[in-house]
Amino acid sequence: MSVYKRLEELGVELGAMTAPAASYAPFVKHGNLLYLSGHLARRAGQIWKGRLGDDISTEVGQQAARAVAVDLVSTMHATIEDLDRVKKIVKLTAMVASAADFESQHIVANGASDFFAAVFQGIGPHARSAFGVARLPLGSCVEIELIVGFE
Repeated sequence: MSVYKRLEELGVELGAMTAPAASYAPFVKHGNLLYLSGHLARRAGQIWKGRLGDDISTEVGQQAARAVAVDLVSTMHATIEDLDRVKKIVKLTAMVASAADFESQHIVANGASDFFAAVFQGIGPHARSAFGVARLPLGSCVEIELIVGFE
């Protein structure tokens, strides 16, 4: 089944590629790999601010991670123009703005990982790192970067 059909079934509409918030490229293509720079969590077009374990629950953090994943797919689409060219979601790195005692960064990252598994099915499961940080740019609660193999 087409990636676009799965997105439609999930009720996901892709947006435009998000512009970088500083001096960096939103993506780099090298051979058959696409490196997507960190994307910040957004809600209703605005940075989704907060810290897990302080003012954001794990469940809401998962929603934020899923929102980042949708944004990453929008960037993929804008970059390679056809999501059916994706051959493997290779590596996901999730950074979670966390209170000092918050220990569920890996559960927050599941919001993105589960989304990629659903959309890209057999090629969606990936290697992953998830870790907590004191603060993220612009006060975002989650930032995710991604490496994708494509043809």
